[in-house]
Amino acid sequence: MGQDVEHRTFTRQDRTLFRGKVRLCLDVFARMLRESRFDADEARTGIEIEFNLVDEANDPALRNADVLEAIADPDFQTELGQFNIEINIAPRTLDGTGLSQFEAGIRKTLNDAEARAADVGSHLLMVGILPTLRPGHMTAQTLSANPRYSLLSDQILAARGEDIKVAISGPERLSVTTDSIIPEAACTSTQLHLQVSPDDFAAYWNAAQAIAGVQLAVGANSPILLAKELWRETRIALFEQATDTRSEELKAQGVRPRVWFGERWINSIFDLFEENVRYFPALLPITEDDDPAVTLERGGTPGLGELRLHNGTIYRWNRPIYDVVDDRPHLRVENRVLPAGPTVVDTMANAAFYFGLVRALATDEQPLWSQMSFSAAEENFYVAAQHGIGASLYWPSVGSLPAAELVLRRLLPMAHAGLDSLGVDAADRDRLLGIIEQRCLTSRNGATWIVGSFHARHGHSHRDRLAALRQVTGDYRALMNSNEPVHTWDIS
Repeated sequence: MGQDVEHRTFTRQDRTLFRGKVRLCLDVFARMLRESRFDADEARTGIEIEFNLVDEANDPALRNADVLEAIADPDFQTELGQFNIEINIAPRTLDGTGLSQFEAGIRKTLNDAEARAADVGSHLLMVGILPTLRPGHMTAQTLSANPRYSLLSDQILAARGEDIKVAISGPERLSVTTDSIIPEAACTSTQLHLQVSPDDFAAYWNAAQAIAGVQLAVGANSPILLAKELWRETRIALFEQATDTRSEELKAQGVRPRVWFGERWINSIFDLFEENVRYFPALLPITEDDDPAVTLERGGTPGLGELRLHNGTIYRWNRPIYDVVDDRPHLRVENRVLPAGPTVVDTMANAAFYFGLVRALATDEQPLWSQMSFSAAEENFYVAAQHGIGASLYWPSVGSLPAAELVLRRLLPMAHAGLDSLGVDAADRDRLLGIIEQRCLTSRNGATWIVGSFHARHGHSHRDRLAALRQVTGDYRALMNSNEPVHTWDIS
């Protein structure tokens, strides 16, 4: 939820007014899909990356306001926790050397930001969950100062009616209770945006859902939370639980969660926005004075502010985006599956694999989702989150097989063909997909490196464990800044 809002109290009238306005926006959106020209001439892509901040001891640095002031770059923004910031990379096309230009630009921007952050005693870290987070960091006092975050936290807790419990079981077990949504701040991700036409949206969204488990398997990078070894991509379970507005009774009734994989393949982007309006009450019922129907009648482009705000408080792992730039509407699939890190080059390898694979699947004459149940895609997602690159995943015509084998045998050639159809430079294609190939051959991604390094260092006492996590985090930070892909990192 990236829109700035002031802290306020909502009335019953606010909620009634907002519901009516959201439904009006939905009607106007349906008309626009039938009649309007959406900007989709080129396959433009964008990337957002969330970062943790650490101090010299590799503990969380609650300094995001100071760091942002030092960086002084509007591309960097606050995130939920005082130990988080985010960068929004300007969109571009992928043809030619677009991927390497993305990479070079991100690397330069991060090098500059790191140097400025160091001046205020902080360092940027790309990792799905910071290993040195402790329970003392999971309090409402560590929320960022922007009032939108405390407002969102208050509304989620009010809807839930009780404190939030986080309970995750993996090799170890974690059970904690919190009075705010601050555990969500522990989840730092890479978000990949792909602009598509209304006619193509359903195919690209379905393709993204179908490969979400594969993305997690090869890209997992969140194995430790509050000094406990849990899922290989613990971020998935943590994010779902930290923003859950449902009481135990509502869960038992089958009420849908706000962090949601979904429940069916779609035929149109409208399906997703209509589900949002039908299933989810407003968290932030803030209305604007405009009338989108009048704007459309006059030949303008409606902002659909209420629909967009509502959509921003429903956290699908592949989220539909409606946006307006230069008075032209466009649609995007926002892929929210991947954790941050480990390096810029690993991030770009993940992006190349995703963009190439969804392109190949979305343009295939025989859609994958006609051969694969939605529940199978969902099961792949959670199995991969738990086991990472060691997961076994289902794929049509081959059944269940190890994720690494599936990628090597079936999916890398498809991603290769997809990047070719996007006009990606052959050298960029081979270099970045080669990183995915090596991860599968070595069975090493961020999660396996963190866990292996942690086991190599820690003793049996809790104090030894925290010291080991600081060492692991320090080594990770140095290797991250080397920009050598994670499959080359030694464990010692």
